[in-house]
Amino acid sequence: MATLQSLADLNRSNVESPENAAPVHVQKLDAQGRAYATGKRKDAVARVWIKPGTGQVVVNGRTIEVYFARPVLRMILRQPLQIANRVDQYDIMVSVHGGGLSGQAGAVRHGLSKALTYFEPELRGPLKREGFLTRDSRVVERKKYGRKKARRSFQFSKR
Repeated sequence: MATLQSLADLNRSNVESPENAAPVHVQKLDAQGRAYATGKRKDAVARVWIKPGTGQVVVNGRTIEVYFARPVLRMILRQPLQIANRVDQYDIMVSVHGGGLSGQAGAVRHGLSKALTYFEPELRGPLKREGFLTRDSRVVERKKYGRKKARRSFQFSKR
């Protein structure tokens, strides 16, 4: 590397170096033309595959209406597709395990958002702004010894 003579040389060398360029996101597809991503939330882990289709969603071999019976959970799943304006353009296959239904819905949303960015890298900006690409790291706090729950103490009695 050349010796820098002035502050202007320092600025020029930072701008021109390729390692300072923004990362280029490319499409990642498997042999069947699907995008795959893993999403996590609480104790739930979701494996999500998307491919162009009619908007069919299958979760653990069942339709979304059967698996996620509550409308709120289905709304959580559809949020990334609504932000990207791709509601009925992809067939989604999901395998999810661990945790409860709420955590599983959050895991599927996280995995679906990541899979959308792998299929269409230009969607990364809008999904990241909404916070769908960030893994929600909040988990249940562990129970401590000498306590009833994680923070709850036993009832105090003076006598």
